[in-house]
Amino acid sequence: MKNLLLWIVALIVGAVLGLLGLGWLNSLMDFVATVYTRLFQLLAVPTIALAVITTLTSFGRQKDTGLIFGKTLFYTLFTTVVAAAVGLLLYVVVAPENLTLPAAEGNVDSLGLKPEASFYDHILAVIPNNVVRPFLEGNVLSILLVSIAVGLGLARLPETEGKQAVVKFLQGLQDLLFLLIRGLIWTLPLGIVAFSAQLSSQLTAGVALASLGKYVTVILGGNVIQFFVILPLFLLARGINPQHTFRAMMPAVLMALFTKSSAATLPVTMQSAEERLGAQSRVARFVLPICTTINMNGCAAFILVTSLFVMQNGGMPLTWTTMFLWLLISIISAVGNAGVPMGCYFLTFSLMSGIGAPVSVLGFILPIYTIIDMIETAENVWSDSCVCAMVNRDIA
Repeated sequence: MKNLLLWIVALIVGAVLGLLGLGWLNSLMDFVATVYTRLFQLLAVPTIALAVITTLTSFGRQKDTGLIFGKTLFYTLFTTVVAAAVGLLLYVVVAPENLTLPAAEGNVDSLGLKPEASFYDHILAVIPNNVVRPFLEGNVLSILLVSIAVGLGLARLPETEGKQAVVKFLQGLQDLLFLLIRGLIWTLPLGIVAFSAQLSSQLTAGVALASLGKYVTVILGGNVIQFFVILPLFLLARGINPQHTFRAMMPAVLMALFTKSSAATLPVTMQSAEERLGAQSRVARFVLPICTTINMNGCAAFILVTSLFVMQNGGMPLTWTTMFLWLLISIISAVGNAGVPMGCYFLTFSLMSGIGAPVSVLGFILPIYTIIDMIETAENVWSDSCVCAMVNRDIA
């Protein structure tokens, strides 16, 4: 709550400063915003790469319960794909308008995407021919491809001292990175002031409210549909009563809503699954910790919808090929999102800054994200519960 109030105050202060129309002040705010953008870009590539690699590497330790793990991974990916697809469909239907930013071209080439290129060119641009080049250019798709290959490769390696040394090194780098991220986020109110001032000096309040209103409608609408329609349908398809499951897992869902942390909710989720839902202990204690790490239905939808909204405002063409590729990016990013402070928001910020999109738009989204985060976390825990119930039914 303290952070929320601080962010709102920073947002208001920045908006007022931008409306003053002072040239020197606008230049100062542009400078501060550029500094924060460059810092996020600095952390973007290692954040994405290390999150995906360390998450996939952990899969190699699940040998004794391969069947349970396989079903958990299947249901997790399936529900996440559907959540992102629902978000994409709503985005196309609702079609939020631009914030009328001045013409700005994002760094489309960093994605390997060119409007005039063929589908073959899109796919070929993703395949790296140099290990270092994707990281130097910030090519998101190539980075994800390399990270997936490295993560799965480490997962398949035998448990030798060499592998353990590599894994510990990567985990140590990730811990250091998260420390830097926390420090950057601690100073983020100053960045919000700059982003808010920069944005408010470029657009009218009426257009901003209308456009942001449609954006929020897409985000919340996707969460509601996934929560109350899609996930219950998954349960029904496996012969499970959604009402019974929801009543049993209610304590965990409510705690997730107010704590905004799947990890903090995990003990309650496991207790509710075993004692109230009747899930086998060996299932609940194995499935739920994995789901807390990789099952991010709400995060996938947020990354996709927010990325499309920001890229649209940057003048990037949203072709079906681009939207499909970002659907894949959002799913992979959500799976590799574990442990990142501010979760989906920071990861989306990193992705957008990495491709040169107008991240100042995210300054206006930040205060709204606090509410979105509550709903997304509740959805994630509800999805974890549904996956646990389905796996439990499959191996019963």
